[in-house]
Amino acid sequence: MGATIKDIADRLGVSVSTVSKGLNGGRDISEQLRQSILETAVEMGYESRRARKLDQRTLAVFIENMDYETPGDFGYDIVLGFKQAAFSASWDVDIVPVTPAFQEKNRYDTLMMEKSCKGSYFLGFSLEDPWMKQLESTAIPTVLLDNQVSSPWVSYIGTDSIEAIDSAISYLITLGHEKIAFLNGSTGSMISDDRMAAYLQCLRKHHLQIEPNLAIYSYYTADAAHYHVPGLLELGATAILCGNDLLAQGAIESCKAQGMRVPEDVSIIGFDDIPLAAELDPPLSTIRQDRAALGKSGFFALYSMMSGTSVSRTLLRPELVLRGSTATAKPRLVTRRNIDTDSVLYRNPLLYEQYA
Repeated sequence: MGATIKDIADRLGVSVSTVSKGLNGGRDISEQLRQSILETAVEMGYESRRARKLDQRTLAVFIENMDYETPGDFGYDIVLGFKQAAFSASWDVDIVPVTPAFQEKNRYDTLMMEKSCKGSYFLGFSLEDPWMKQLESTAIPTVLLDNQVSSPWVSYIGTDSIEAIDSAISYLITLGHEKIAFLNGSTGSMISDDRMAAYLQCLRKHHLQIEPNLAIYSYYTADAAHYHVPGLLELGATAILCGNDLLAQGAIESCKAQGMRVPEDVSIIGFDDIPLAAELDPPLSTIRQDRAALGKSGFFALYSMMSGTSVSRTLLRPELVLRGSTATAKPRLVTRRNIDTDSVLYRNPLLYEQYA
C-alpha cells in the first residue's frame, strides 16, 4: 500500500492540511513547499485519487540493462525525477523492465496502445535493440536517454559529452598530465562513441599526442578495468579517465594491485558521481551527471512533443567534482608498447581516422 497524506506530513514535519494543499494546488503555500510536497509524495509512492480517476494519463518508462530500484543505483534518481515531474502534471507512470526477447515478442506501438500510454522514456537501451528500428516510424512521443533516432517523435536526453570530457582533461593538464588514458564503455553504444569522440577531440584541442592504445573500449563494470589497466600503466599513462564510476573503482583497485598509489603515482577520474564515488579509497574525482534532472528533462521533452512541439536534443551541463583521486603528474617510463585489440584503432577505426 502506498503512502498516505499523513505519512507525507510526518516525513516533512508539516500539517496534513498543508500536504493536502500542496497536492491539490492550494495557493496559500509557497511554491518551494508545494514542490517539496510533490517530490516527497512521489518518492514515498503516494497516488492521488485525482490521478487514478483521470483516464489515459499514463506514461511508460522502459528500462533495460540499468539498475534503478535502490537508492544509489544509476537509474534510481532518473526514474524518481521523471516520476516527480509527471506527478506534478497529474500523469501516472508505468515502470516496465524489458529485454531484447520482450521487444521481439511485443511491437512497441502495439504495446503502447494496449497500455493506453501516451508517451515513453527509454533508459539503458542499445542502438541494436529491436525497438530502436521501430522508432523510426513511430507516431508516439518517445524520449531516449543517451541514444538518438531520426524521427520528429523521438527526442534525445543526455549530458554534454564534449564539455564533460574537456573539463576533466583540462584539469588534468593543469596538474601536468600529458599521457591521459581513456577507459570507455562498449562499442555499439552511442554514448560510448560520443565520449570516445569527445576524448579524441579534446586531445587534439590541447595538442596532446593521440595514442590509440590509450583509448580503450571495455565494459561499464569494475571487473573490466582489471583487464586493461596494467597495459595502460605499462604504456606510461599518468592519469586514467573512465567512462563511469564503476570502471574507475576497478581502475583504483587494479593500480593498487600493481603497486601503484592513487593519486601519487596515477590519477583516476570517473563519470556519473554515483554515491559509491565518495566512498572509495581514495574518494573519487568524477564528472557529475544530474540524474534527477535527466529524469525531469525527459518528462519535459515528452510533454513538449505531446503538446505538438518536436524536441530534438536536450543536453545537460556536467560538473567536475574534485576529491582525492587526482594529483600532480608523476612521469613514468614506458615499459612495454602494448597493442590492444580493444583500442579505438581496432574497435572504431573510422572514428580514430577522423582525429589521427
